[in-house]
Amino acid sequence: MSKLYLVPTPIGNLEDITLRAIRVLKEVDYILAEDTRTSGKLLKHFEINTPMQSHHMHNEHRTVENIVRRIKNGETFALISDAGTPAISDPGFLLTRECVKEGVEVDCLPGATAFVPALVNSGFPNDKFVFEGFLPPKKGRQTRFKILAEETRTIIFYESPHKLLKTLAGFIEYFGEDRLVSVSREITKLHEETIRGTAKEVLEYYTNKPPKGEIVIVVNGKA
Repeated sequence: MSKLYLVPTPIGNLEDITLRAIRVLKEVDYILAEDTRTSGKLLKHFEINTPMQSHHMHNEHRTVENIVRRIKNGETFALISDAGTPAISDPGFLLTRECVKEGVEVDCLPGATAFVPALVNSGFPNDKFVFEGFLPPKKGRQTRFKILAEETRTIIFYESPHKLLKTLAGFIEYFGEDRLVSVSREITKLHEETIRGTAKEVLEYYTNKPPKGEIVIVVNGKA
């Protein structure tokens, strides 16, 4: 039966792809890729020759209906992002929602997601947590800080290197300089590191050592 597969891909270390993911990517009719150049390197490494189509945040609004129509007509698609699990701060939600709406079967495979190892590795409570993803820009950012200042559950953010210092400064302003923070950088990659401490201590660390690479921030909830 034709369906849509959501297939996680490695966030750094290529060994983190599953055998099932490789099999599915070889068996489907088409692979929807966020960036075909980036995904092309991954597919070549695992000798996957399935044709790719571009599916990213700039075209997904226009392509969703056609993809769903093709699945209903018998084709099978796999959706991958540049890294990690599709739809987690990456394209995938719109297509998944439309498939569900139209009665198309969706099968999401388990696999790599950056925030899970960062959360577990933080040492903060992980029985209950809030995933915020990327903070909004400008005034929307301040609004989220004010709301999250009272959050008692562990909070998880994605952040880019050039905004990390600004975000840590925001934590100090709205959460307090003693709020515990864990910053995981380049998870599964060669230069992976996790820096833990108060918001003030972590800000001082990265002020002296400018960050690079993909970043996940985990913040302890309000006591």
